[in-house]
Amino acid sequence: MNRNAAESRIRELRSCIRHHDYLYHIQDRPEISDQEYDRLFRELRELEDRYPELRTPDSPTQRVGAVPLEEFETVQHAAPMLSLDSDVSEDALHRFDQRVRKALGEQVRYVVEPKLDGASAELVYERGRLVRAATRGDGQRGEGITDNVRTIPTIPLRLRAAEAPIPEFLSLRAEVIMRIGAFDAINERLMEEGRPPFANPRNAAAGSLRQLDPQITAQRPLDAYVYDILASSQPVAATQWEVLQVLNQWGLRVNEHERRADSVEEILDFHSGLESQRDDLDYEIDGIVIKLDDLAAREEMGATSHHPRWAYAHKFPPRKETTRILSIVPSVGRTGVVTPVALMRPVELGGVTVSRASLHNREEVARKDVREGDRVRVQRAGDVIPQVIERIDEPDRERAAPFRMPERCPVCETLLIERGPFTVCPNTFDCPAQLAGQLMLFGSRGALDIEGLGEETARLLVQEGLVRHLPDLFDLQPERLMELEGFAEKSAGNLVDGIRQASHVELARFLFGLGIPEVGSTVARALSRHFGTLEALRSADQEALQEVDGVGPIMSEQISAFFGDPRVREILNALLSRVELVEPGPADHQSDVSETSPFDGLRFVFTGGLEGFTREEARERVEALGGRVTSAVSRGTAYVVAGDKPGSKLAKAEALGVAVLDEDGFRRLLAEHQVSDETGS
Repeated sequence: MNRNAAESRIRELRSCIRHHDYLYHIQDRPEISDQEYDRLFRELRELEDRYPELRTPDSPTQRVGAVPLEEFETVQHAAPMLSLDSDVSEDALHRFDQRVRKALGEQVRYVVEPKLDGASAELVYERGRLVRAATRGDGQRGEGITDNVRTIPTIPLRLRAAEAPIPEFLSLRAEVIMRIGAFDAINERLMEEGRPPFANPRNAAAGSLRQLDPQITAQRPLDAYVYDILASSQPVAATQWEVLQVLNQWGLRVNEHERRADSVEEILDFHSGLESQRDDLDYEIDGIVIKLDDLAAREEMGATSHHPRWAYAHKFPPRKETTRILSIVPSVGRTGVVTPVALMRPVELGGVTVSRASLHNREEVARKDVREGDRVRVQRAGDVIPQVIERIDEPDRERAAPFRMPERCPVCETLLIERGPFTVCPNTFDCPAQLAGQLMLFGSRGALDIEGLGEETARLLVQEGLVRHLPDLFDLQPERLMELEGFAEKSAGNLVDGIRQASHVELARFLFGLGIPEVGSTVARALSRHFGTLEALRSADQEALQEVDGVGPIMSEQISAFFGDPRVREILNALLSRVELVEPGPADHQSDVSETSPFDGLRFVFTGGLEGFTREEARERVEALGGRVTSAVSRGTAYVVAGDKPGSKLAKAEALGVAVLDEDGFRRLLAEHQVSDETGS
């Protein structure tokens, strides 16, 4: 396919993929299978790799790929992002309604919606293309998080213009959330890895948005609802209700519970109805928002320095109950972290019966000074996971002794060690509790994808001694499985067949399944592409590891320590005698561009702020000439481009003797090879 044909096909593929993204993420009615979507996506990526000069920032392939930032830039909002006046009392709601009617007359209509408990963000589109995103910050200025927001699948990189015209300039307000199931899963993984969990989904969403490395944000399952127009170069609608319809037509997700209301009674009906559905929603809300529907009337009412006079939040009362801790028991996770868990007298909390809560680590237990037998106040943190808030003092009651973590693992009796606030069983590959978790990860969809190897089966295999070490999984026989409860001839045969099929596996999936500390599926793919073979990865030092996009000093140290562990080497060798790896081959001998590309094989690192380029634009120009942009400086780096307020990378470049360019020098280098340094589209 020549360049002209490729350009035409790329336009066709982008349009097709955007259409299916809209159907899948916004309309919830996909028309094609995941496999067909993946095929279209692969074709687009391959064409853009072949002709990198045709790759654009709003291409569906560019949701992930920006280099890590050293710090966020400060962004001025197109219009103030004000907070809302709020209260839980009905009297306060009536007073708000009376103020509105006194200012505008008795004929008033509102739009009511759930008050999403997430992180507020500004999205700026120019000519329909997402060009900037920022946190709310102080309401006037926020942190630039464009590269992170681009990873969220429900935020389109280009708006749909089929049903409603798009203004040249458009600033929108969105709420970025993490859904409850995703929040539970990520917290479980964090605790297994010995890291502190997020307190609630709102903190998880906000923390994920503020990652300096967009590839980490991409691994966090974020979602977004858009609910307001902050600024526009031309009028869009006369009412908020019309705004919501237009937002949806542009391909943006609006909340499905939006309603119109003409009185306080209708507002209270909506409030009570939504509160009764609260436990059935898969995202967190903490009340409802009431907004004046007429946009011209909003202008007439104006705003204070803190909040608009035309909007109000009627909040839900917090969910808290008291109960008694019956016992505190240590629980061993997949990564060996031993977590103290409070077993409590069952209590109903927001429609859910709660009987256990994680106390996170020994320091948290000591800080809250909770002991067996104590009466405590609990809540569902973020209305999701049970959390012990505080101990209730009982002066006349004798308390139990303070809780102490055991000296030995409660499962394998190995002597425990301390890592910061966490207590860890170091018997990584031989502790049955850790092994069951390893089996689940190894057989998960992102790893070897072994059908039938779920939590219950993994625990049963370990409990019955059929799998004492990870490689034993590939030695299972149907006859032995049939002796276990729940297995018959067909199910035993299916599991063994699934394991045999999985023994032919891509390197990236194998790496993810190993459970290497800090390494998720995205980093596993990056490691696979960069090193090409397991042997090359196993022998790489920390400096070489940091040349991989998304791998920093902490992660490289963890990866290096993992492969340097003698027990890991032993387990890996045993696995490799049973598994056939599909390896992409050494990356150094591969090139996504023609052999004549002037930057072919050259690695660039950017540090500090550039005046005339965004990081993404600078990266595109390097890649258009066949170069690569990495996040770490090493002896293999060709150039470090230092902008305003460069970080420690500049000092490292000077220490290693790596060539350093200022922004003018970078422009001259591009000009020598006839690549335009003009910014914009």
